[in-house]
Amino acid sequence: MRRIFVMLLILTAAAASIGVGSADTYADGRAYHFGFKKSKGGELPSIAQEGFMDIVKKHDAIFLGDTASKDIYLTFDSGYENGCTTQILDVLKAKGVPAVFFITGHYVKDQPELVKRMVAEGHLVGNHSWSHPDMSTIPDARIHEELNKVRDAVAELTPQKEMHYLRPPRGIFSDRVLAASKQAGYTNVFWSIAYKDWDTKAQRGPQYAYDSVMAQLHPGAVILLHSVSSDNAGAMARIIDDAKAKGYTFKRIDQLTAKQYR
Repeated sequence: MRRIFVMLLILTAAAASIGVGSADTYADGRAYHFGFKKSKGGELPSIAQEGFMDIVKKHDAIFLGDTASKDIYLTFDSGYENGCTTQILDVLKAKGVPAVFFITGHYVKDQPELVKRMVAEGHLVGNHSWSHPDMSTIPDARIHEELNKVRDAVAELTPQKEMHYLRPPRGIFSDRVLAASKQAGYTNVFWSIAYKDWDTKAQRGPQYAYDSVMAQLHPGAVILLHSVSSDNAGAMARIIDDAKAKGYTFKRIDQLTAKQYR
């Protein structure tokens, strides 16, 4: 069962573009795969050409923080465990860096001790839905159920009793999805730095992870990484050290006070 779930996550993650936006039409309206123009050569990233910027802005979703401030927000998608999260947490603890881990129902059931550790060490646990569906294809009531189940499971397991940040599964969203999740008390968190890191059979080494992240570094960055990646685990300490050396400060996503869209 776990193998099937893992393969589903890999395939659906691959469907969510991190560099180019795309859209499909469903009965309830247009659904988008989040994409963006990557930061390159110091130029800030942009979603202006993707067709959904007005929707993201309308619902106060997060794409960028304050680009005048050298703050970085580290986020991880954790749909299942691949043996890398302990190393990532060790590095974050040693470096004093906070993060948010967006977890699924599978993760909270399968890895309760890691979820407890995330909260105990000052990280936020965010919502990645209970069963990782394409939320643009399910009704609002099911969206709320998916989110409530994760929130309640984490509240039962840890001292974190509230949950206000959501990463839509597969990076797929619509105006209705953002409205329904906002009504449920969530801020959707997208990203401004990412690379193809989710395929555990296509890891290319810590140097590749380091180069991929550092080449996109910019003020106000929201970094998306997948905690299943051994490349990320191996590169984490160096990414943190060298980003700090460049004058960047790592902050938790609930410390983001200015949202920018471009």
